[in-house]
Amino acid sequence: MNEAPTQCGVVAVIGAPNAGKSTLVNQLVGQKVAITSAKAQTTRARMLGLALFGPVQMILVDTPGIFEPRRKLDRAMVSAAWEGAESADAIVLLVDPIKQRRHELEPLLEALAGRPERKILVLNKVDKAKKEPLLALAQELSAKVTFEEIFFVSALTGDGVDELKEALAKLMPEGPWMYPEDQVSDAPERLLAAEITREQLYQQLHEELPYDSAVRPEQYKTRPDGSLEIHQQIVVARDTQRGIVLGKGGQRIKAIGEAARKELSEILGVKVHLFLHVKVLENWSEDKEVFEEMGLDWVR
Repeated sequence: MNEAPTQCGVVAVIGAPNAGKSTLVNQLVGQKVAITSAKAQTTRARMLGLALFGPVQMILVDTPGIFEPRRKLDRAMVSAAWEGAESADAIVLLVDPIKQRRHELEPLLEALAGRPERKILVLNKVDKAKKEPLLALAQELSAKVTFEEIFFVSALTGDGVDELKEALAKLMPEGPWMYPEDQVSDAPERLLAAEITREQLYQQLHEELPYDSAVRPEQYKTRPDGSLEIHQQIVVARDTQRGIVLGKGGQRIKAIGEAARKELSEILGVKVHLFLHVKVLENWSEDKEVFEEMGLDWVR
């Protein structure tokens, strides 16, 4: 009996900030790999997820929202996003039909129009959007860019995601798998651990803490009993922000650490000991070393 030849390829997932990219990647993979947060621009590193469909392995590049880069950090994120799209076998443009974010979507459409990759348009949030405007939007966007196919999905409920996954699998070239079957993300675990802590920072302090914070992985080691010991540094730009992160009597940082530790234990399947401390670094976002530790390329 001949087994089907294996296929393996790269799918870049792009869209305006907050279109639901991380949620879609998590649905395609079948478990959480990219952080999902209500704040825009939370994906800083090029987080990869691996989605399997029969003999096909798809490497999903969850690109940072592509937007007008103002600070060095933004520039690094945008450059990571386009690099991710450059080596792709297919590009998925994910659009939120409700928010649309035209000022960010238009430049994206212009950039996509001239690209050689096969492109798929995915309109998200079908569980909330009205049908007529949805079809009109699909038609309008197709007039600007040639899309192979159009899908209507809900990244949140998973509606329509299986059909999208099957279509993407058909676009992948023949070739050996690049990653072992049981590996869902090649983001080194220490980076994933830092992302999860950062997600908690945002969830718990979304109103009070601006984007000037980062989580730096420091130590990551396995103890003799098999549990993990993780040390991370939360970097903020000002002393007042340090107080916000710590909270009264250290309660806030304790809650952040507890939630992140719990989630990490679930994802990694082992007991996790997480140690957090806060450091004030006024111009951290201009610091090459901090960037590289977060898995980003330094962009001048």
